[in-house]
Amino acid sequence: MPIEAVLLLIVGLALLVWSADKLVFGAAALARNFGIAPLVIGMTILAMGSSAPEMMVSATAALSGKSDTAVGNVLGSNIANIALILGITAIIKPLSISSGVLRRELPLMMVVTLLAGALLWDSYLGFNEGIVLVVLFVAFLAVMLKISRSQKNSGDALIEEQESEIPEGVPNGKAIFWVIVGLILLPLAADILVNNAVIIAKHFGMSDLVIGLTIIAVGTSLPELAASLAGVMKGEDDMAVGNIIGSNVFNILAVMGIPGILNPTVLNENVMGRDFWVMLAVSILLVVMALGKSRSINRIEGSALLIIFVVYQGYLLMNLAH
Repeated sequence: MPIEAVLLLIVGLALLVWSADKLVFGAAALARNFGIAPLVIGMTILAMGSSAPEMMVSATAALSGKSDTAVGNVLGSNIANIALILGITAIIKPLSISSGVLRRELPLMMVVTLLAGALLWDSYLGFNEGIVLVVLFVAFLAVMLKISRSQKNSGDALIEEQESEIPEGVPNGKAIFWVIVGLILLPLAADILVNNAVIIAKHFGMSDLVIGLTIIAVGTSLPELAASLAGVMKGEDDMAVGNIIGSNVFNILAVMGIPGILNPTVLNENVMGRDFWVMLAVSILLVVMALGKSRSINRIEGSALLIIFVVYQGYLLMNLAH
């Protein structure tokens, strides 16, 4: 057992999550100080912030020739976001969904998920696919801003909750300091994480794909877990669910676009043969729960999601080489 690699992996994960948080804090504070509308900050910087670890890990893995790890991180993170994080959150406190913005975001999430399947159908992620995903990411941000502006004065719960999260009264010097710290430490932490994940994977005979779907996916989903738990504790259910939906869309469009651009390659056949379908299934479950008659995710549904996650992870760990 490579104890040193395990310890460094944990250090890398902790540093990744911490530095992403500081980068987002500094960037959001700076944007507010420069007069950018809270709505714009909430729908861009804050919404993308929880996906910053995935973005950096994806780029690092792709540059290291580990595109299976990068794509595994996207699919695994999306599965973890819904099945693990919303599962745990709903068990602690059932989630009610009242935001009109969320009810528009959910179908968009499904469209993006199906698009991922179409692009990955031939088990190849190429440069053109990467460009398409990144362009659609920019278009998605524009659409969400337009939807949010139309809901601006409607008292939409998600918009109000997002705007309340933006730091106020932070001096420019302090904000710039944290942006610089985040920009320096985020790639360093991602490098530590990916390098030691590879060492552990080789020791246990894990494939690049499985390491992305398990250790790295769960690790990079920690910011979403923290944000969702904090949201429900403050009664901000829509924020908790919104973080997950936004993160899943960003993961597919921005994070998966990165390895396509940096390292076009043939992917492990299990990406489309197994893991995409698990991501699609839990995404459909979320839509059914959130847009159903009750417009909520109760404890029983949360428990079902968590069981799905445990069974899936157990299956992966029993088939390490695939």
